[in-house]
Amino acid sequence: MLGHRTAVDQARERVGVAQAQAHDAAREASPWIERLSRLGYAAKGTVYVLVGVLAAQAAAGVGGDTTDTRGALAHVLAAPFGQLLLAVIALGLAGYALWCFVQAALDCDDEGSDLHGLAARVGHAGTGVVYVGLVVWAVGLLVGANDGSAAASDPTRDRTAWLMAQPFGAWLVGLAGAIILGVGLHALWQAWRSDLSKRLHLQELSATQRLWVTRIGRAGYAAHGVTLGLIGGFVVVAAVQAQPDEARGLGGALAALAARPEGPGLLGLVAAGLVAYGLFMFVQARYRDVTVS
Repeated sequence: MLGHRTAVDQARERVGVAQAQAHDAAREASPWIERLSRLGYAAKGTVYVLVGVLAAQAAAGVGGDTTDTRGALAHVLAAPFGQLLLAVIALGLAGYALWCFVQAALDCDDEGSDLHGLAARVGHAGTGVVYVGLVVWAVGLLVGANDGSAAASDPTRDRTAWLMAQPFGAWLVGLAGAIILGVGLHALWQAWRSDLSKRLHLQELSATQRLWVTRIGRAGYAAHGVTLGLIGGFVVVAAVQAQPDEARGLGGALAALAARPEGPGLLGLVAAGLVAYGLFMFVQARYRDVTVS
């Protein structure tokens, strides 16, 4: 028994040493992490503004597209100086993914170690994984490994089909859908009640400017919550019906809005909200506290 306790103590000591070394390394790299994270928020904002603008154009019947973040990157590549712009955005998205992992590992936002804090940190890590995938997609576009037209495929549907093929696949898909719904509800709660300026240094802005920052943030998080709720709902339906084709990602959710009788109006509102969400990411790029603690 004594030997077992000694082994546990040694394991804890090794974990503590590893955590201390990680903190020291992060502090040394802090200036680069800060620059990359700010570029990351700006890159994320660019992508969501483009998704929103394309959806708004589709709602108004003047072109555009109901696409997701991958489709937005394909549109960037097709623009003048597209390769350069896409390379900068890819670097920024990599910086954002890095910041998410740093938040998860070092608890930079002081989330704590209780259940809520651990869930938030796991969420940061999951977001980092998502953006690593988006970076890989962007790099594939740059080197020609991905055909831009392949953005029309839905990765959510593909992942749902893969998960459905696993043991207890329908239950796993249902759980994933419920988690996405939960994240969407949390975004709606943030839009309604959360102090969106909590980690922003807005002292140099006037009271009116701070008010508009908060309004833009609330509109953005509301639209983000609505789209996540739709995505989660489609995934749950796929699980209940055991039909992976029922699952849809962001582009599919926007297309579903557009297909309703009142679709143009709904799509226009959500598109405006997604543009607001992107603009709020620009605010975060400038004013957010990204200190590595």
